[in-house]
Amino acid sequence: MNSSAQDGRLPAERQQKIISMLKEEGAVRVTELSELLDVSVLTIRRDLDLLEKKGVLERSHGGAILRQTMMVESHYIQREKENISEKQALAAAAVELIEDGDTVFVNSGSTNRQVLLYLAQKKVRIVTNHAAGLEIMDGNNPDLKVILTGGSYRHQSRSMAGSFAVDTIRRIFANKAIIGGDGVSMSKGITTPIQQEADVARQMIEQTTGDVIVLVDHTKIGVVSNFSTAPMGRVDFLISDLKAGGMLDGERLKEEGVELILIDTEKH
Repeated sequence: MNSSAQDGRLPAERQQKIISMLKEEGAVRVTELSELLDVSVLTIRRDLDLLEKKGVLERSHGGAILRQTMMVESHYIQREKENISEKQALAAAAVELIEDGDTVFVNSGSTNRQVLLYLAQKKVRIVTNHAAGLEIMDGNNPDLKVILTGGSYRHQSRSMAGSFAVDTIRRIFANKAIIGGDGVSMSKGITTPIQQEADVARQMIEQTTGDVIVLVDHTKIGVVSNFSTAPMGRVDFLISDLKAGGMLDGERLKEEGVELILIDTEKH
C-alpha cells in the first residue's frame, strides 16, 4: 500500500469519503479507515491532519471526531432536567478536588448547579454568578461562605452576567475554579455561544491562582462555539464521562498539561 490513491480515489475523493463517514457515525478510527479505503495508516493520518486544519474534524486518540458548531444557547430549564444522575457524578468528581478552606469560582450551567449543591457541604468560600448560589445560602452549614457576583440576570442560563459581574470577579482571587463549557476542542479550547457568559468564565479563570477544573460531558467534545473561554493549555483538570475517552487525544492533553479524569456516570 505505497500509493495514496490505491483504492482508486484521488485524495480529495478519499477525504470526502472520510467526511461522509464522520457525518454518519460521528467518529472514525485510523485503522478502520486504512482497511476500508485500502491505503496506509500514514496516508489516513495525513488526510485527517489536513481535514483538521480545514476545521472539519478534531483528532482523537487513534482517530477523529466530527467538529460541530453551537451557535444558539439551549435553555437552562430544559438542560436542568436532563441526565441528572450523570451530572451529579461529574460534579461529585470535581468537588473531590476541592479542599476545606479553598476559595472556588463556579460559573453557570446545569452541571454546575450540582457542583454548588455538593460544595455547600464543605468548608469553603464560593464565588459564583449562578443563581443556584441563592439556594445553597439557605442551608445549615456555618462554615460555608457564598459571594454572588451580581450583574444583569439572564433567565436563559439562570445566571448573572455583564460588566458588573466581571468587575466583581476582578476584585477577587480564588485558588480553584470549576468551569462548565458548551464546547471543548483541542485546537480551539473551551467555548460558549454567549459573549457575556464567556466574559464571566474568562475572568474567573484569569483570577484563579491554582487549578482550573473544566467539567463537560462527552456531547461537548469536538464542539466549537462563538466565544472563547480559555485555551486548553489553561486547563489543569478536564472531567468528563467514559464516552469522552475515545474522543479525546490523551497524549495531546498531556502535552498541554491537562489531566483527564473520566467518570463512569452509569455507576453513580
